[in-house]
Amino acid sequence: MTEVDEMNGNVIEVSDLVKKFGELTAVDHVSFQVREGEIFGFLGPNGAGKTTTINMLTTVLRPNGGRATVSGHDVLHEALEVRRSIGLVPQEYTADEDLTGKENLLLVASLYEVPKAEARQRASELLELVQLKDAADRTVDTYSGGMRRRLELACGLINRPKVLFLDEPTLGLDVQTRTAVWNYIRLLKEKYHMTLFMTTHYLEEADNLCDRIAIIDHGKIVALDTPTALKESLGGDIVEIHVDRPAEDGLAAALQAIPNVKQVRSVDGGYRLTVVSGEETAPLILDVIRAHNLKATRISIAKPTLDEVYLARTGRTMRDQEGSSEDAFRQRVITRRARA
Repeated sequence: MTEVDEMNGNVIEVSDLVKKFGELTAVDHVSFQVREGEIFGFLGPNGAGKTTTINMLTTVLRPNGGRATVSGHDVLHEALEVRRSIGLVPQEYTADEDLTGKENLLLVASLYEVPKAEARQRASELLELVQLKDAADRTVDTYSGGMRRRLELACGLINRPKVLFLDEPTLGLDVQTRTAVWNYIRLLKEKYHMTLFMTTHYLEEADNLCDRIAIIDHGKIVALDTPTALKESLGGDIVEIHVDRPAEDGLAAALQAIPNVKQVRSVDGGYRLTVVSGEETAPLILDVIRAHNLKATRISIAKPTLDEVYLARTGRTMRDQEGSSEDAFRQRVITRRARA
């Protein structure tokens, strides 16, 4: 079996993958492919099934059904070969705080059986790549959250993986540090032509980094395409309008009847409309509002966002979603450590 299918260029193949925890189906017959050299994103709220999917692809969890291959190796029957071909940057900080940055890298290299001389060379190169060369001999307990995340990234690269998995790589980081991590991720793709599989619940992160995005909700993929294509699939602009008092039941139907209005949703005491042309349709919307003896208190016109795509596919916005209490606790812990 080859590492990459020469016919389709896919380095990851997933078909009807299922994972259950008791009666809970965390991943529900998920199918997708990841192409060689792309940044592929799993976008969804906490508890959507993102980390569970990564854990199956990295052989941490055994699937209950379906099939997946990474670098041409079956995750169930060729787990060792899969592990040798991948790197992983998990949500949690895993570096030993009592060791230095360099010692952590050499420890991980030894687990991959990288020869000592080569491991030292790789460690030096990676520390320079992630701008930790000056902190190489400091213990990790002195590192900031951003430095720790960059060290985790270096540890995930020490075995020179063909595929790098990044599980919420910027969780808990400030905006400036998050942007720096984005730059490292882009560098890996451009310099090494590496395939990257990342999960995130940050809309901007997915939009800026990913070549293709799979939107996952309650363990199911509800959309998969490039960020641009996903947004264009809504077919128009987004007009959001708020009125001065609760509207009568017929207002939504009247708004829907306006030419070029494709969809109307109630949201936060107002309405969000998907329209063909926001500038041309807005005056017609205001006419309908006035005809119902209402006054518009706020109106905005915007191009579609990934949050709008998520809303259209699931009926909810990303901001409305809440993960399990376990997810929330883990996120708080990671955030506190990132800001330490």
